[in-house]
Amino acid sequence: MRGIASAAPAVLAGHLATVTERLRVGSGGVLLPNHPPLVVAEQFGTLAALHPGRIDLGIGRAPGGAPHVVSSLRRTDRAYREQLEELQALLDPADTVAVPVRGGNVPQLWLLGSSPSTAELAASLGVPFAFARHLSPDLAGKADLVSVSVIAAEDDARAEWLAGPIRTKVRSRREGNRILLPSPESAAAHANPDDGRVLVGGTETLTRLLQAVLDETGTEELMITSPIYHHADRRHSYELIAAIAGDLRPAG
Repeated sequence: MRGIASAAPAVLAGHLATVTERLRVGSGGVLLPNHPPLVVAEQFGTLAALHPGRIDLGIGRAPGGAPHVVSSLRRTDRAYREQLEELQALLDPADTVAVPVRGGNVPQLWLLGSSPSTAELAASLGVPFAFARHLSPDLAGKADLVSVSVIAAEDDARAEWLAGPIRTKVRSRREGNRILLPSPESAAAHANPDDGRVLVGGTETLTRLLQAVLDETGTEELMITSPIYHHADRRHSYELIAAIAGDLRPAG
């Protein structure tokens, strides 16, 4: 998928786990219909062996790319649930052919989605559910983890300027035109109304908005992405978000 840096989640997770010591690292996520379950179990079982207690395996089912690419990857018509059940079995150290998992090296399995049906599937399989709020903000409900797009800056005006590119990209995608993230200057030439997919603001505004997400969903964990054009602005956004994280409180 153009514009996404994590085309190989297991490779990137391994690198990040190697250069950190305490952080949990994982996928957000592996699109299971594109991969044999045994390959996924072997990859993440190996990661869990190398970094015990620190590896998360997020699983999704979106296409993840252009149709001709997806068709070259998806060699089976097996149902998504069937693939998930096979993966769960392969992550059972007591009875598996996945070699690294036999030693008890099991990553934490998550099911990622943006619809009630995926939440129901996660519940029926007994695995945690991560909700993609940045895709379907109107469907936000109770979830174990919530994924949120956040753009932080020194003040609300600067954050709104930085939000122009992702709003332009979302609008273009709705119109059937997939584009890379444009510059803020290019995005300013278009009218891009706020549809609630991205939380935007200075630290005071974002503290209120993120707290509202926690209260609404009941989650204690947020997965945050800052889709900002310039790297320096993107890094600064994460720094500002980290600074206000301690002011947030779990719902209830």
